[in-house]
Parts: sequence; structure tokens; C-alpha cells
Amino acid sequence: VASAANLARMNGADDVARLFESFLRNAGRGMAKGGIHTPNHRWVVSAALAQIHELYPDERLVDRIDAWLAEGIDIDDEGQFTERSTGGYNAVCVNAFVVLAHKLKRPALLEPVRKNLDAMAYLLHPNGEVVTEFSNRQDRDMIATMDRYWFALRYMAIAENNGLYASILKPHEPHAMDLALLMEYPDLDASLPVRSPIPERYTLDLPRSGITRIRRGKTSATVIHRGNSRWLSIHNGNAVINAVRFATAFFGKGQFRPSRFEREGNELCFYQSLEGRYYQPFSDPVQLPVRQEEYGAKRGRRDVSEVCTMLYEGRIRETTNGLAVAIRATGTVGVPMAIEINLRANGNLSGTESLGADRHLLKEGMAKYKVGSDVIEFGPGLAAHRYVQIRGADEKLSAPSVYLTAYTPFETTIEFHTA
Repeated sequence: VASAANLARMNGADDVARLFESFLRNAGRGMAKGGIHTPNHRWVVSAALAQIHELYPDERLVDRIDAWLAEGIDIDDEGQFTERSTGGYNAVCVNAFVVLAHKLKRPALLEPVRKNLDAMAYLLHPNGEVVTEFSNRQDRDMIATMDRYWFALRYMAIAENNGLYASILKPHEPHAMDLALLMEYPDLDASLPVRSPIPERYTLDLPRSGITRIRRGKTSATVIHRGNSRWLSIHNGNAVINAVRFATAFFGKGQFRPSRFEREGNELCFYQSLEGRYYQPFSDPVQLPVRQEEYGAKRGRRDVSEVCTMLYEGRIRETTNGLAVAIRATGTVGVPMAIEINLRANGNLSGTESLGADRHLLKEGMAKYKVGSDVIEFGPGLAAHRYVQIRGADEKLSAPSVYLTAYTPFETTIEFHTA
């Protein structure tokens, strides 16, 4: 609404601007006193207050902005805001800080914008999609692009003569352009600077974000260090492996979620240890309660026997034509195991046996997944059994999944060929 009032005033429609005045003054007073929920709300509210202050100067609004800014701007040394939402709230934040810097004439507030946009250059897949696997918000694992960053990218590209931002921006014009913003910020209509290349060859560990990014031209991989069963995803152009996961039927809790990550030479290494046990009768008779939570609380007093362990290890390394992923499970013997390779739904898959319901078994050799001219081959296959939805494993991901199956102890290396 403040933008609309600004546009009305800029175009001489003072009567229209006056229609907004009562609403905007009341809104400003409310936002200058009211609270927020999530971290990005501070900057959205502050941007709105700056717009209202420009129309109807009121130092109480600026005081409220300064109170939020006094908490510090929540961006880390890897260029991520608190919510680490690459497909959503990053863009909300940087767009808000552009408004704040412009309306308040405080160019220092462009620093978090610069920091985030620089970081996003290393979080782009070759087809222009954004890495979302490590988001803390609802955009996690969703398909997203830099469309929502259009305002910040174009503003900064022109204001700072930044060719990198111009390159990131180009695929999103003209469809992401905002007419109201172009009218309110006429400098956005200036010519873009000469584009400079987006980084296309790098390996980057981001420990605070908990990921490693690998980019080799049209091939891109994202590795999640800890706590996520979807620990590896691979893009080759438009051919996308959404996730590589594995699990064993170990006490109904055998999904691999790395608990420890290390870089060992040229390998990314992941570890997890699990323990299962059986419980004996109480040595002294105990009257057990009916309530489940009370039963569980008393279970720790039981003697245990047949303590079992499962040790997982995953290793990822680059090869001349892609990635090699070594998977190892040792400890308890004879436990069924399944490796799931989940694909985006828009491709053609060959080399596998269909099990129905978007499930496929790779019994031997290599599978080929093709989208247009983009191809990922992976294997060799292994099919010791057909039990692919392991008890205790995460629910199958949507879209086609290819499975390799075995019994523990087990060790194999799966090659992913992208070139």
C-alpha cells in the first residue's frame, strides 16, 4: 500500500495518495508497537515502516526500525540468514534491506544484501535452480529459482556495476520483473552492466550451513553433512537425482542419517552408529502401569541382553566422469538392507526391473536416467532380495526410486556417471 501511495504521489495524484493516508498512518503506529513471529518479520516490518516514513515522516517509525537493527542483522559468515531459506526468506530479507537502505539513505544496510547474493552464486544448479536441501523453512527440498531475488539483484547490479549479479539475473527477466517496483525505483530501468561469469567449477565446504557443494560445469552435487537421510543429491543439467538414501531393518530404526562428518583427503566421509537391545524381566517383580509413557520410563530399570550394533559409513569422492559413493554397513549379521536412489519424475529410466508403484530394482549393470540430452548413469546393481521398503526406513520419496538390496555385512561402491 505504501508503494501504491508513493506511485500516486510521484504521478501527481495527490487525491489518491490522501485516500491511503489514514490507513498508512494507523498501520505505521501499529507496526511500531506490535510484535513479530519469525526472524525475517523484523526486516519486512522495518521496510514497511521506512516506506511509510518516507510518505509521512514520523521519527517513532525510525526509532522502531533502529530497535530491530540494534539486535544485529542475522546473517552469518557464509551469507545465510537465520532461517537459511534459499528458496524463500533469503529473498524476503535482501529485498527488505534494499528498501531500508534506499528509503533511509543508509548504504551500509546493503552489506547483508551483498553478502547473501555473493553466497547464492555458489548455491545454483546448472539449470538455474537453487539449492534448497538445507533450508530451515518450508522450501526445503522444493524446486526454486532466483526469481524472488529479482529486485535485489537488479538494484545491486546497477547500483554497484556488478556483472555477477547481472549474470544471475538474466535468466529471470523479463518474466520476474515487477512493474510497480520499476515505477517506484526508476533507476531499475537503467542498462545492466556487462555480465561476468557465474562460478561453475568449485568444491566448497560450508560447515556452518552443514553442506558441501561440488560444481563441475553442468554437473552439480550437494552433500548434507549431518542429520538428514537425503545426504546426497546430484544434478546433471535437467537430469536430477533428488536423493541417495539407505537403511537396514535394524530394530525398526535403521535409516542412515549421518551423525559425524569428516573430510579425509579427497573424500567426504560420513558415519553413524546404532545400538539395539533386548530387555529381560525385572529382577524384582514390578507392577507395570498401563500408560505407555510410564511403561517406557520404567524400562530403563530392566536388565538387557543380546545388545546389537550397526555401524554405517558413507564415502563420496570425485571421479573423472562423476562421483563414486562407497556405502558400508557392519555389525549385526544378516539384516536386510536397501539403497534408494530417488529420481525427478520427468525423465526416462532404463536398465531396471519395475516393482510397481514407482519402485524399480537395479539387479545388475548400470541404470540410465535421461532428460532430453542430459544423462546420469549409475550402478552396478545388486539385488539380494526384493524387500525395498525397509521397516523403520523413511517413507519412500515421491517420484521414481531405484533400489539396490543386500544383507549385512555389506560394502559396495556406486558410480554416478555425469560426463
